[in-house]
Amino acid sequence: MPFIPHTDTDVRTMLDAIGVEDIDGLFDEIAGGLRAGELEGVPEGMPEMAVNRLMERRAAQEGRPLCFVGAGAYPHHIPQAIWQLTTRGEFYSAYTPYQAEASQGTLQVTYEFQSMMAELTGMEVANASLYDGGSALAEAILMAVRGNRKAKSKRVIVPRAVHPHYRDATRTIVRNQGIELVEVDFDRSTGTTPLDQLDAVLGDDPVAAVVIPQPNFFGRLEDVDALTDRAHERGAQVIAVANPTALALLTPPGQWGGNGVDIVVGEGQPLGIPLSAGGPYMGFLCTRKNLARQMPGRVVGRTLDADGNTGYVMTLRAREQDIRRSKATSNICTNQGLMVTAATLYMSIMGPEGFERVARHCHANARALRDELCAIDGVSAAFDGPFFHEFVLRIEGRPVTDVLGDLAGEDILGGLALAPYYDELGDAVLVCATELHRDDERKAFAEALARAVA
Repeated sequence: MPFIPHTDTDVRTMLDAIGVEDIDGLFDEIAGGLRAGELEGVPEGMPEMAVNRLMERRAAQEGRPLCFVGAGAYPHHIPQAIWQLTTRGEFYSAYTPYQAEASQGTLQVTYEFQSMMAELTGMEVANASLYDGGSALAEAILMAVRGNRKAKSKRVIVPRAVHPHYRDATRTIVRNQGIELVEVDFDRSTGTTPLDQLDAVLGDDPVAAVVIPQPNFFGRLEDVDALTDRAHERGAQVIAVANPTALALLTPPGQWGGNGVDIVVGEGQPLGIPLSAGGPYMGFLCTRKNLARQMPGRVVGRTLDADGNTGYVMTLRAREQDIRRSKATSNICTNQGLMVTAATLYMSIMGPEGFERVARHCHANARALRDELCAIDGVSAAFDGPFFHEFVLRIEGRPVTDVLGDLAGEDILGGLALAPYYDELGDAVLVCATELHRDDERKAFAEALARAVA
């Protein structure tokens, strides 16, 4: 609870200044049913130390479950230095750095973030982040349609193996822009997007862009070279949806196929941002130089002043404040600056070797976990082929929701049931392992699952 130093006189002065009778009047636009009155469950007048002890007891009742869910939000080790530095006052309270002369530190952090993301993805330009991975995909699609005028089309191909929440967010954001999103089905045996399915959906009509996930929502690795080349042959731009941790091991999207992709987006949460009830997260977006002016959000550049000193400035400011709103490309540019700072520090501290080590441990633990779980009667892998740190299991004999409920009773979050998103997969569950999942934790999961399906 924040300490609010305002006295009753301060509050009365403020209300009089704005012409409001009382505090309720100040918040009268909020429906009464949505307002919280007294803090329920905390006795009035309880001392601060007692409140702290009460909160600790209640938090302990929630337990600290082992989490194997994944599905777009991943537990990773975060070195202590990252948030010790990120929450320093000069970063914690920094706002949009419009005034370069007063914001060199913030601007330099953003510039370093852009440089590292461009290198990680194999692209030429990066922006300074967007809200999250889903909205970054929507912005990439808008950007691809604007930048691919030769196609004279607003058709965009989106595989069903793209995260279902990303597809939902994209539909919501682009549906009033006249953009047609066409889905491609996945192969039931491999969980990947077949080239012939893409060909069938491409048809003879022009296409503005094709989206390719790597790894896809099922954790499977797509044949990104073939898919990228086929999309380019049809005059479409290619948008990669990538996991940044996986890029420490996999070919960067800038090198897919003969010419690489045109835009790369993804969720930056694995880069030093903790799991915290769904956010805040941070989307990244990288592209080629020829599309830089179509890119949403802010870009920071490095330059020299009149005396030859290095300086950092915001550039390509296609923002509502600078140009006509109808021409602006930065409609979600209230930047996740603090998340960018954490991600920059994470990549700096880990370095290329540490980053690769994390990715290798993630993959090794996921492979070991899949083998351990598939050795249980009634449990099998749903798809064949390579994966990164997630995989899909089939559960026989009991409904998945019942099995996951039993696991939760043993303080284990055993994965994400896929039926609500992919009805055809039936009792299937998406499971994840990262570098944090030790041998004994994987063993505990396997033993609990064996009991649940017995």
